Amino acid sequence: MIILKSKEEIELLRKSNQIVVHILKALRKIIKPGITTLELDSYAEEQIRKKGAIPAFKGYRGFPASLCVSVNEQLVHGIPDSRRLKEGDIVSMDLGVVRSGFYGDAAITVPVGKISQEATKLLDVTQNALYKGIEQAKAGGRLYDISHAIQSWVEGNGFSVVRDFVGHGIGRNLHEEPQIPNFGLPNRGVQLKAGMVLALEPMVNVGTWRVKVQPDGWTVVTVDGSLCAHFEHTIAITEDGPDILTLISPNH
Repeated sequence: MIILKSKEEIELLRKSNQIVVHILKALRKIIKPGITTLELDSYAEEQIRKKGAIPAFKGYRGFPASLCVSVNEQLVHGIPDSRRLKEGDIVSMDLGVVRSGFYGDAAITVPVGKISQEATKLLDVTQNALYKGIEQAKAGGRLYDISHAIQSWVEGNGFSVVRDFVGHGIGRNLHEEPQIPNFGLPNRGVQLKAGMVLALEPMVNVGTWRVKVQPDGWTVVTVDGSLCAHFEHTIAITEDGPDILTLISPNH
């Protein structure tokens, strides 16, 4: 069942999502060669609590950290540890919080120092794929219009879209209906309606789309060891078009 949100609920969701995006922005600034992924996690948790929110991921289905940190061939759900980032790495950070009973969720992939041309293109294509999807998040459209826009953009740029993980609805729960694949045919799926709040998150690989879960039970990696990237925005569908709740707002 898809839960439509009132305008008041969307504003509460915006507040949670603003916390997420401010912390991701701060994390981007402290990333440099030599920092450990655990230090990023500790910083994120400290900031979440300072802002009166609770880490949404910590303990979720047993996940041990507040921040998912995935490096290079790691796609999502990387567990922070003593690994030190080095020049040329790309690092995905996925962060969720809950505040006043509503969830915020967003992800970015950032360079560590100077990165390769291929990695630069991957980040650019993946981030743009997210915006291509958001453009299709219009009341009256169909869910897979979003999926198709993402897939077309990614494959048109020579990369592949991960099939095994999807975007999702979000609200009083971190994961709600509907699931939102990053691939599919247009004019399919449920009709999009004002009041839907969706976390769109293209996950893109340089090589094959196939991925596997590591023995830790969490970390997802590309099967061919190729680089991958992940960007996520939480958006509300309104009568006036998509409203990105995870954009830095001057009022928050």
